[in-house]
Amino acid sequence: MIRSMTAFARKDTEGAWGTLTCELRTVNHRYLEPSLRLPEGLRELENELRETLRTRLGRGKVDVGMRLNLQENTEEGLTVNMALAESLNHAARQVNRILDNPAHVSALEVLRWPGVLEAPAHNMAPVHEAARQLFGEALDELITVREREGERLRPLFDERLTEMSDRVAEVRSAMPRLLERQSEQIRERFQAAGVELDEDRLAQELTLLAQKSDVAEELDRLDAHVREVRETLDADRPIGRRLDFLMQELNREANTLSSKSLDADVTRHAVSLKVLIEQIREQVQNLE
Repeated sequence: MIRSMTAFARKDTEGAWGTLTCELRTVNHRYLEPSLRLPEGLRELENELRETLRTRLGRGKVDVGMRLNLQENTEEGLTVNMALAESLNHAARQVNRILDNPAHVSALEVLRWPGVLEAPAHNMAPVHEAARQLFGEALDELITVREREGERLRPLFDERLTEMSDRVAEVRSAMPRLLERQSEQIRERFQAAGVELDEDRLAQELTLLAQKSDVAEELDRLDAHVREVRETLDADRPIGRRLDFLMQELNREANTLSSKSLDADVTRHAVSLKVLIEQIREQVQNLE
């Protein structure tokens, strides 16, 4: 399955407790690198959500953002921490006794003190459950988008792999003709120079030439790597790293083919192969 590493998904939900939004955004990265931004009330879910990402995604930089708006509990209202308020009032009276111009402490000033005015605590259990479900739905959508984007690249891969196979076949079919042409050129040079041909020496030279220019092994490996790429594209697992490695192997064989070239046409095919490999490699960098 071809999956792109570039995708975005957003899901929203609401309940009696308020509203919750989850956004997931992924871009290409060598490894899986999650980054979570959670509201304070959902911090304890971070490790659980990270583990879920590790089991569902192979690699990519993943940004997770959640926004939580809790519904105010108007039935219970606000409560006053009377013990803390009395302690503040007692402390204020003590300080006033040693001041030349003591100031009156108003009720509003006491209420502003941290911890004096308390809002009723929310029951976060249903919020946590809703966050887990919403995150799972957003992750499902993200994976669907990654697969859809990846499948759009399949025709590009198939087209270039087919062209690579055609180039390899053309070079393979041309090699006997090229070797025969090299033999004829050597004979013509000897004749033009008026040098008597030593058939044994000529056979040795032609054998050395054939060994140096033998690209059968490179052509076989190119065909094998192309088949491996096709099989990898059909695999139901993250394939980006495997394809990146295969692109390196294909490029190595194309370079060797170019260095052993006997003819401008072979060189042209080798260059075309390297161009096709690079075009695939650029897309592979964005695959999971």
